[in-house]
Amino acid sequence: MSYSEIISLLPYKKPFLFVDELTHLNEEGAKGTYSIKEDEYFFEGHFPGNPIVPGVILTEIMAQVGLVSLGLFLTPLDDRDKVRPAFTSANVDFLATALPNDELEIVSKKIYFRFGKLKCNVSCKKKDGTIIAKGELSGMIIKTSQ
Repeated sequence: MSYSEIISLLPYKKPFLFVDELTHLNEEGAKGTYSIKEDEYFFEGHFPGNPIVPGVILTEIMAQVGLVSLGLFLTPLDDRDKVRPAFTSANVDFLATALPNDELEIVSKKIYFRFGKLKCNVSCKKKDGTIIAKGELSGMIIKTSQ
């Protein structure tokens, strides 16, 4: 399955889809990108005149690339369209700010994937190498009836 097909299986749509490209997926981790647009919906109120990407959005970007995309990749091919992710925990340190027009690269390394639960070390950095956030994220792959 191609990386673009994995993106198409993500249960998010604009304006809440935060994956532009997946550049690497294997049994051990994922890598992908997201570029922050100047007109992102959350900038209207965070902060007017001085837009900064909220930490919760950075966490979501990291989860969509580094946790959900990887979880779908690790799910057996026949089940991929019959599962949904459920976010279970986050322990993230924020080290710098993300601003409009920043190009972000997200890298995750699997800690474990068992019984449908995935735990990863995930980092988010700017194109210039500045680390914005890093930490551990966990989630579950839940089978649906569809």
